[in-house]
Amino acid sequence: MRTDSTTIAGVTLNVIASALFALLFAYTALLPAMEGGEIYGWRILLTFPCLSLFILWRGYGAQITTLGRRLIAERYFWATRLASAFLLGAQLWLFMWAPGNGHGLAVSLGYFMMPIIMVVIGRIAFGDRLTGFQKVACLLAVAGIVNQLAISQTLAWPTLAVCVGYPAYFWLRRKTDTNHIGGLWLDMLLSLPACLWFILAGGHMTEAINIEAIGLVTGLGLLSALALGFQALSAPLLNLSLFGLLVYVEPVLLLGVSLLLGEVIDPREWPTYIAIWLAVVVLMVEGAWGLHNRRYAPEKTAPVAE
Repeated sequence: MRTDSTTIAGVTLNVIASALFALLFAYTALLPAMEGGEIYGWRILLTFPCLSLFILWRGYGAQITTLGRRLIAERYFWATRLASAFLLGAQLWLFMWAPGNGHGLAVSLGYFMMPIIMVVIGRIAFGDRLTGFQKVACLLAVAGIVNQLAISQTLAWPTLAVCVGYPAYFWLRRKTDTNHIGGLWLDMLLSLPACLWFILAGGHMTEAINIEAIGLVTGLGLLSALALGFQALSAPLLNLSLFGLLVYVEPVLLLGVSLLLGEVIDPREWPTYIAIWLAVVVLMVEGAWGLHNRRYAPEKTAPVAE
């Protein structure tokens, strides 16, 4: 059983991770000369060694060994890994590109919608049963989407890319039994050639030595590694329900960053945001209620022999 102090430590680490991811979202404002692709390339290139050291430190090397065996033994495993790496790479690229190109709000809306889409995919793809709370959340989300469609006849493509692309990525990881840190490591490894291409194509660090640019890029890698590390360290200290609830901290912070960077919510879009936020609140209430019930449920005792 997890103690209160362990849970508090896990929550603290997870919230710090979300704050660092939001800071990373805003960090692109310090790199105006670089395109989103080049920023993404440097982020992955500098984060990958840190992730590798973390895996060695925590003893997760067996996961990578197992994946290596599967690459040799399973005929189509390569194809699924390449697809998974592409889906992850697209999301990480979008995360670095959006705030500097006026799409921060669209991405934050996608992150708000993502958990609800994952509930739907779980129901369709894996037969997960929807609770009453989840049904209400889905109806609210649909109402928000309908309002957005009435305004512009479509959802912004960054919103769709996040709220559909990330659930597809997690579905593929679950379907191929790679939903662990070793799977993430392999996805990032397969993304390295694309990262190097983006860096070379951008040319800001290869044309001439620029001390300021080196410092900013190093800071980018440090932020990314710290965010990933804090998130990974928090997971073992939290139960799955509480870890899931903390997912909602990051999009709130991303929304704040987008507004600070000068983006504005169109008055006609407020019903969309309100409906999505209410859907998120419903899911949070469900999670908090479940945590409360489990915490105060009477402990089962072993039956006494008569």
